[in-house]
Amino acid sequence: MKELTELKLKVLDLLNEDARRSPLLLSTLLGVEEEAVKEAIAELEEDHVIVKYAAVINWSKIEEETVTALIEVQITPERGRGFEGIAERIYLYPQVKSVYLMSGAYDLLVEVEGRNLREVANFVSEKLSPIDSVLSTKTNFILKKYKQDGIIFEDREEDNRLIVSP
Repeated sequence: MKELTELKLKVLDLLNEDARRSPLLLSTLLGVEEEAVKEAIAELEEDHVIVKYAAVINWSKIEEETVTALIEVQITPERGRGFEGIAERIYLYPQVKSVYLMSGAYDLLVEVEGRNLREVANFVSEKLSPIDSVLSTKTNFILKKYKQDGIIFEDREEDNRLIVSP
């Protein structure tokens, strides 16, 4: 991996806020040449520091909603590989959006999406739970997202009350 320069860190911060920012805009914001920004972005992509440009979507605003569950998984680590092999086996399923190694009461936190509750339940009972190393699962369904990746989803109502002061 190439050196993570101050310019690259600043580019990452700005792209993290809004991935639609062009190299020209980034160069203006940072006070550097556009070519330097393009080169920094190319190196960050080549080194897999930038792995994807994504939109944050408020799915509750459209009719086709999905069900998201966070599943706490306790596992027995594999000899020689620890948690890696089991995590890989789990994250290869298309329903799985994220897998995190955790400290605390459980080992892995698995984020799963499905079209409905039954689809998520079937994934847990037919795919996840039967894995030999899985000791237990606890499924938590997300009922409502208020904020994701720094974006607040709620349309806040303006406070129109009269200010009363003594």
